[in-house]
Amino acid sequence: MVSDEKPQRQHRRHRSRAEADQLAAEYESSGLSREVFCQQQEMPLKTLARYVTRYRKQSAADNEPQRWVAVEVGELAGSGGKLSVILSHGRRIEVGRGFDAGTLRQLVAVLEQV
Repeated sequence: MVSDEKPQRQHRRHRSRAEADQLAAEYESSGLSREVFCQQQEMPLKTLARYVTRYRKQSAADNEPQRWVAVEVGELAGSGGKLSVILSHGRRIEVGRGFDAGTLRQLVAVLEQV
């Protein structure tokens, strides 16, 4: 007998970043194979691989020592009086002419705590 019903698609579960990181940490400490862990969590292997990759990159970044680098200030043609600082991981701080130095100090203080 042939069924006219369409096979049901598996519902995709959307997890928060914290949930994904928690699952990656649990997998890392479980000692289980990816296949067994994914079966227990009812999760596709590709999903776990994505979570673990992102978790490991973030963990490595968190363990990097903070360091200062020497900066040489020069004027570029057409810069319009902007000051740009490019940080690790492509983060950028950019201020224009007449910026508030106090606000910049506060921003730097906050970033140093992160």
